[in-house]
Amino acid sequence: MKPDFKLTNAETRLAELVWLNEPVASMELVRLAKDEFGWSKSTTFTHLKMLIKKHVTKNDNSCVTMLFTREEITAQRSCMYVDEAFGGSLPMLVASFTSSRKLTPEQIAELKQLIDEYEGSPNHG
Repeated sequence: MKPDFKLTNAETRLAELVWLNEPVASMELVRLAKDEFGWSKSTTFTHLKMLIKKHVTKNDNSCVTMLFTREEITAQRSCMYVDEAFGGSLPMLVASFTSSRKLTPEQIAELKQLIDEYEGSPNHG
């Protein structure tokens, strides 16, 4: 089954807690969520069930782990946002961003470096 990277804010918060502590016993996760967010056991398990249903987390014998790294999920969510908001166009994203604020010389250099690295990569073209 394909993972669903559309996470709610609460699911993202719980995923962050798992990443920081994995592998983590499910009851320890309940304690951590209570301490960190003030969540009840049922709230924690509700959000955990959603992460499992979305195939981004697993709970195997009460041991909770993430199935993807933070970077993998962030990359997928970023791509989904660009697709939905800008029709998949990175130039439109940059144009939208720069219409409301000016890029620093450092940011411009970083963008140029990313483009140069992309053009030189074996996956390009």
